[in-house]
Amino acid sequence: MDSEAPPLMAGLEIHQQLDTCEKLFCHCPTRLREVKERNGEFTRFLRATESEMGEIDRAALEEMRTIRRFTYYTYDTTCLVEDDEEPPAPLNQEAVAICLTIARCFGMHPVEQVHTMRKIVIDGSNTCGFQRTALVAMGGSLPGGARIETICLEEDAAQRVTDQVFSLDRLGIPLVEITTGPDLRTPEEVQEVAEYIGMVLRSTGKVKRGKGTIRQDINISIPGGARVEIKGVQELELIAEVVRREMERQENLIAIRDELKGRGACVDEDQIDVTSIFKGTKSSILEKAKMVLAVRLKGFSGFVGKEIQPGRRLGSELADYAKRCGVGGIFHTDELPAYGIAAEEVQSVREKAMAGDDDAVVLVAGSAEKARCAAKQVIRRAGMALAGVPEETRRMLEDGSTAYMRPLPGAARMYPETDIFPVSVEKAFWEGIPVPELLIGKAKRFEQEFGLDPPAAYQAATSENLPAFEEAIREGVKPTLAFRVIITAPVELARKGVDVGKVSQADYLAILSAIERGRVAKEAVPDLITAIAGGTPPDQAVASLVTPVSNDELTRIIRKIIGERKEFVAQKGMGALGPLMGLVMQEVRGKVDGKLVSEALRRELERSA
Repeated sequence: MDSEAPPLMAGLEIHQQLDTCEKLFCHCPTRLREVKERNGEFTRFLRATESEMGEIDRAALEEMRTIRRFTYYTYDTTCLVEDDEEPPAPLNQEAVAICLTIARCFGMHPVEQVHTMRKIVIDGSNTCGFQRTALVAMGGSLPGGARIETICLEEDAAQRVTDQVFSLDRLGIPLVEITTGPDLRTPEEVQEVAEYIGMVLRSTGKVKRGKGTIRQDINISIPGGARVEIKGVQELELIAEVVRREMERQENLIAIRDELKGRGACVDEDQIDVTSIFKGTKSSILEKAKMVLAVRLKGFSGFVGKEIQPGRRLGSELADYAKRCGVGGIFHTDELPAYGIAAEEVQSVREKAMAGDDDAVVLVAGSAEKARCAAKQVIRRAGMALAGVPEETRRMLEDGSTAYMRPLPGAARMYPETDIFPVSVEKAFWEGIPVPELLIGKAKRFEQEFGLDPPAAYQAATSENLPAFEEAIREGVKPTLAFRVIITAPVELARKGVDVGKVSQADYLAILSAIERGRVAKEAVPDLITAIAGGTPPDQAVASLVTPVSNDELTRIIRKIIGERKEFVAQKGMGALGPLMGLVMQEVRGKVDGKLVSEALRRELERSA
């Protein structure tokens, strides 16, 4: 092992949906739909094809191990292009322009012509069996010295509903793909770079926001390990943990390899039929199986059950490969007897497989076809354990550990798209693209110009409601009031389950206008936002709160509240002002300004002293 090699080499592929009016290769809107809104469906079988190199991609071959029929849901907002029944339209020029703007933010160089390519994907996420992608720019940089290698423009995949059912509403939404070099050296740096790139993307104001609109793929390797790609990390705060767990997995696989070699371990190619042993077994899975096969792993005893990541063992890796054949998983002797499998059955299996004390035995069950396929996959993956860490594409699990998806794709995956003309990038157009103000710079400006403290300034700059906040400032609203109404109140209400996504920029400006004109008190903001989110027009929401509370009525309310808490008031004196203030404001529900309530409450407390 090279002692000079860094402990970690990692890179990122950031996929971000662009906020365009139309999809990348058709004129359909980029609007997501509910499955219940679908207006039709159809089915397809997908199979791998040879690339222009005359080869079939290894990842596509893996997908073909099981023949699967995919179902696709259509909508009144999808068309024949998504169905793969009509050629694609020309490349969306708005999406190209946004990609070029992002490229300028990273100091990149555009290609002279944007050529669309086909990338073979037969996991069901594309109706045509490939994803269209186009290189737009190369050669950028990040603070700290990491490189941005490429920016590509591609179409988003169909949304998976179940394992073999997909929804076409998402298929074709424009994505920018940003690929860094393998320059990141710590888990924390990987997360920080992902956060920085996300900030730059949001700075353009041309990307979609919300869960599922941005996905991070992470490429990771350690000395003595292998390059592994982890797909679809959506939670930014989990990135460092995902990297740490993959480093741990590779370190443990390397250690297992070395120990197996020390034992002289090897993998038998034989698939041993042990179906008869499980006649009358208490294991429901094995009892129902048409065939049960055993695979002997010489020298593997104790290692199949060895943890390599939190919640994951070497046996989990074998099971991932077996599942590609349609079985539910595997059993192995490191964990048996268990799951209804008796000790006598285990012993019979070991004897039939001629397994010694240092050997492990893996069981797979299913139809004859699935069992033979799964046994072959177990043999294949166990053989990889003797070599160390296999190159793979993996998916993230909820806790940050990962599971096998497919082999890493090779060069045979890509070939030219012949249905789409290239797009030239004119020098004058490129040089005329303005570089937007970055959100971190905007936050600093908010501190200086509006007097916001640093956390509040950053929250405003990175909020989804930033456009409404800036528009309110332009219309003369005080920054602190605009911040309260547009930035913090929606966050607080969202935590309580209010669907603040239904409140528009115009709605927030209408609330601010009502406050500025004295129609309602600022304390009514939560009630107003909640009402508007529930479907009440702003004018009606304001009207429900405009009936003023008279001075006499306010005094009556205050005296009632003080009277109900005589002992507390007697004990606290004027110190009761704060706690009672909240009770009074709750009673008047924003119909009286807080300053007037405070003055009236103070008078009544002084009177009752």
